[in-house]
Amino acid sequence: MYLKAKLVVMAGRLRSVGGWFELKEFRDSGIRVKGDERILGSSDFVEAVLKQSNEDLQEKYRLAATGPNFETLFRKVARYYRIDPDDLKTAGKESTLTKARTVLCYLAVRKLQISCADVARKLKISPATVSRAASRGKSFPNLKQIQKELIES
Repeated sequence: MYLKAKLVVMAGRLRSVGGWFELKEFRDSGIRVKGDERILGSSDFVEAVLKQSNEDLQEKYRLAATGPNFETLFRKVARYYRIDPDDLKTAGKESTLTKARTVLCYLAVRKLQISCADVARKLKISPATVSRAASRGKSFPNLKQIQKELIES
């Protein structure tokens, strides 16, 4: 079964390259094909995607290792939005409070890799609320600038 599946994949890739002759020419000239246009796209596209994902992964691990802990981030967000830190733990739909909570959840979950459950326990809200806020934070205006001020300073 495995051999049959492997042969089907090889035959499909062989067709996408152009046949045995073209595949042999690639090998003889030292060209390595990374990807399969039937699935991902050209080798250049695959290389670009791999490079970008590697950069994103390195940034996440760097921030998780060297960034602030949750309590420090919590205080910085409160100071940035000029609100009392205890207000971040209260229910409320005031614009400034909602923005601050959204930024806090996004940075904690997406950048510092703190689980939604941990953030939810600390803020005394549900993990689903944290998850939604973290998702909303992706499209937040001035997010790069806010991140730079709160995490990388």
